[in-house]
Amino acid sequence: MRRDKIDDNILTLLRNDSRESFVDIGKKLKLSESAVRRRVKSLITEGVIKKFTIEIEESNKTSAMVLISVHSTTDTSKISTQLMKISSIKTIYEITGQYDIIVIINAKNIIEINNCIDELRKISGIADTNTVIILKNIL
Repeated sequence: MRRDKIDDNILTLLRNDSRESFVDIGKKLKLSESAVRRRVKSLITEGVIKKFTIEIEESNKTSAMVLISVHSTTDTSKISTQLMKISSIKTIYEITGQYDIIVIINAKNIIEINNCIDELRKISGIADTNTVIILKNIL
């Protein structure tokens, strides 16, 4: 199935509130509940929707982005797999440019951020890191 404008609208509504009912989505898009259900099921089957999740208020959390350079002889995906084992790392992006990977760390405080960075720097194949503390989340 090819994604169309209706699928994009469903995805937008679910991004804003993943708990919104298929009935309510259908009303907004002038579709039946069953049509919305079929489309969402198709989006899941095709891998467009990977998971439904919740976002927890993290106002008392400290976050950081760590840019990671990998040695040219090291497989970046193997480093990413090892990074997934570090509990404070919430997101991992493999990227292009000067750095190979960016990770997002969420922790209770700077000490935990530092501990996480110390742990990831021990991974064989990591050449360099650059850490940026996130001051404020706008969106």
